[in-house]
Amino acid sequence: MDDHVVILIIALIVLFYGFISKKLAQFDVSGPMVFTVLGLICSPFALHITAVEIDAEFVTVLVEIALVLVLFSDAALLDLKLLRRSWQIPARLLFIGLPLTIIFSTAVAIWLFPDQPVTYMILLALLLTPTDAALGKAVVSDPKVPKMIRSSINVESGLNDGIVLPIILTVVALITSGLTRADDYSWVWYVAEQIVFGMLVGGIIGYLGAKLLNKAIQYNWIEESYQNLIPIALAILAFYLAEAFLGNGFIAAFFAGLYIGNTSAQARIHIEEFAESEGELFILISFFLFGLAFVPLTLHDISLNVVIYALLSLTVLRMLPVIISLIGTKLDMASCVFIAWFGPRGIASILYVLIVAHEVGDTVGFDTVYAVVTLTILMSIFAHGLSAQPFANLYSKQHKDLS
Repeated sequence: MDDHVVILIIALIVLFYGFISKKLAQFDVSGPMVFTVLGLICSPFALHITAVEIDAEFVTVLVEIALVLVLFSDAALLDLKLLRRSWQIPARLLFIGLPLTIIFSTAVAIWLFPDQPVTYMILLALLLTPTDAALGKAVVSDPKVPKMIRSSINVESGLNDGIVLPIILTVVALITSGLTRADDYSWVWYVAEQIVFGMLVGGIIGYLGAKLLNKAIQYNWIEESYQNLIPIALAILAFYLAEAFLGNGFIAAFFAGLYIGNTSAQARIHIEEFAESEGELFILISFFLFGLAFVPLTLHDISLNVVIYALLSLTVLRMLPVIISLIGTKLDMASCVFIAWFGPRGIASILYVLIVAHEVGDTVGFDTVYAVVTLTILMSIFAHGLSAQPFANLYSKQHKDLS
């Protein structure tokens, strides 16, 4: 693999997309769609211009940074005052909808792939549980969509990947150890530890970072050009400190962003500017690498059952648990379906597959898991990318007064 060739191709694609991005948006063609397709075209599957190993270190680092920045910026742009008034919906999505999604998805996976070990099917369900608001960007950024709905989708997307990751790591540990500790409930403490310490570290970094940033801005110590960079450096610092102190780095990045974005108006503005430019670049590069490395590797493993599961994962297995979790709220059925549909699979699932691939290597039987996850993400990129703006327009016309 020639890293310089990959970098050159990425630069050319950024130029190409940048020049015509607004025109493509008129046809509901998103950046992730373009970068994924061009990655696939450059891969050995098509023109074979270059190739990248799925477990290449720079691939993991880039996708990891992209996810940290997405979580941090999404959290920073959340309106906590609104969230305090409408916390019930995100709480229902995370504590009712998410467990039901895992249970339903595991059951269907066991039914469709009876020859696979149950632990593999649990892992498959977990890999496809996290959602990625970036793939439905028009939904969470369009001011015509009621704030309560946008906030709920954003909070769910920001927290579900951090909650699921410790469980994924636990299942991987059980698989690699031959299930010798399957009856050991220490994993519950491990999951709790990851969440609690992640929240604590993120909160502390967010608190101290916001204090220092506000003071520096007040005394005019910061050059304007650096005000976009400091919050992002805090996001990465929160991630790595949490990982060092037994916490989950992604949860830490989310909570750091949540605090900074709601206590420093200046920081919030600069985080938004960063997310719309440099942050977007990391996301698009991640999808290019997905098309270049992931898709060609798994296409030959796609079967009818793989296609069926991918379709069910994007529809029934996601939407039914969400709709059930929202029973009893004041939301009408259209709102429930709208929230349920916008659960795209993206960067978090890509990163988690990388983690699993690194831990289990070439373990027999994982080809099916990789194929299902890759196909589901690929379908989601197009299904949610094409439907985001039209559905947002349609929904907002019927729900102008929802708050």
